[in-house]
Amino acid sequence: MTTWMRVGTRYAIGSATALALAVCGGRQAAAAGSPCETLMSFRAAGTTITIAEMVAAGASLPSPPRETEETADTAGARALTAPRAFCRVAATLKPSADSDIKIEVWMPADWNGKFNAVGNGAFSGSIAYPAMRTALARGYATASTDTGHSGNNASFALGHPEKLVDFGWRAVHLMTEVSKQIVRAHYDAAPNYSYWTGCSAGGRQGLMEAQRFPTDYDGIVAGAPGVDWSGRASQAIRGEQLYRQDPAVQITADDRQLLHQAALAACDAQDGLKDGLISHPAACHFDPGVLECKGAAGSSCLSSAQVAIARRLYSPLSDPATGRTTAGLLPGSELGWTDLGWTASARATGLSQFRFIVFKDPAWDVSRFDGGRDLARADAADAGTVNALGYDLRPFLSHGKLIQYHGWSDPQISPQNSVDYYTRALAAMSGAKTVADSYRLFMAPGMGHCSGGEGPNTFDMLGALEQWAEQGHAPDRIVATHATRGVVDRTRPLCPYPQMAIYSGSGSPDADTSFVCRTP
Repeated sequence: MTTWMRVGTRYAIGSATALALAVCGGRQAAAAGSPCETLMSFRAAGTTITIAEMVAAGASLPSPPRETEETADTAGARALTAPRAFCRVAATLKPSADSDIKIEVWMPADWNGKFNAVGNGAFSGSIAYPAMRTALARGYATASTDTGHSGNNASFALGHPEKLVDFGWRAVHLMTEVSKQIVRAHYDAAPNYSYWTGCSAGGRQGLMEAQRFPTDYDGIVAGAPGVDWSGRASQAIRGEQLYRQDPAVQITADDRQLLHQAALAACDAQDGLKDGLISHPAACHFDPGVLECKGAAGSSCLSSAQVAIARRLYSPLSDPATGRTTAGLLPGSELGWTDLGWTASARATGLSQFRFIVFKDPAWDVSRFDGGRDLARADAADAGTVNALGYDLRPFLSHGKLIQYHGWSDPQISPQNSVDYYTRALAAMSGAKTVADSYRLFMAPGMGHCSGGEGPNTFDMLGALEQWAEQGHAPDRIVATHATRGVVDRTRPLCPYPQMAIYSGSGSPDADTSFVCRTP
């Protein structure tokens, strides 16, 4: 059972009547403007406050529902406790008659003077409590939304177009506006800086904010963003359909290990070091045909049918009528594949997209997918509601900072999507020189979806964003770590794309100091 502990009508930080002052980045937090419980009377258009209470440090926090998640912040985190005392506010927003958007705002007693909203995963309809806790631990006022529904599929959208709009962009924007109003009412001061952090669907949400509402945030961290939502859905469904049509072509776990080792043999030495990581798989022309059996099938080779399906998984999906393409998976991602191709979450999200949004038929099955036409149908059904494919970010970049990152071995959202988006955005804004002071992409060799993988996959993107937005220190390299059983065994710099970490020729291959960032 979740236990919420009150600590009086004002903050119990050294005094029962005053808020402790915190200093962060040279900026001092303001004193509280009102006790937490008085926020029950907070008023804003279409907003109803349902909870306003103090929570003591160490108290139990709500647990996220046990549903499929895509983000590192929510995976596996269940037993949560408050890292510091805070004011918890929950509210319901109703921008339309069919809307039912839940949000929560957590405001620490020892506030750092800043605001950090956090993103969701997949079709997630739940508050991202673990990510909120992470922000709270850093002293941020933080907020999250359930995006206007419960559950982790798109059934909410069937017959409810306004709820799809809420999920696509409206819930995040209104959460942002209302949360900042609540923060101001509570502290009697607006945040000095407002940041967004999210990965996967949360990365998409961040880029959607930059595209549609460029003044909502001063800085955005967009990890592994699902910007091509309908494209990824189409790719995942295509892969599953190919497997189901002929079970004999399935690539087993052992086969995937063969593919992975062959990809490493072809691509690993790009950075001057053979270390089990592919530093730029998009630039490596790996052909799984090198594994095709020359005679009888065996455990050390693939059948011609398996080679063909592997090539399909690596390949883009194209609409022949328009030339529109969406990326396939990249060499190095093989250990994350499943017996049905893409990850279970990618396939479930894709199926949900086609059933409830594209064809509006809960009985629709992957066997009915038409790769030549259904990508266009998915785009038309979306009409820019969920897809975040606007490339001109100048209104946001005129004042804000954007860090995008992606794991090169991601088996769930192709990392090529991030490269494509970044490249097209630069073209729309007249090239890298005009945006490098405000927008940078970091690709992580060997990292999976948002976290995990064989390569260094733990890093502090929010810290880098703070230094950039507040101190003007642009991130020229961000150190990432890899740990085995909790012990760090490798560090590596992540470099601004198109640079990559090149081994200097001396020093430990497991130390970031042995690498330099440069364009190959």
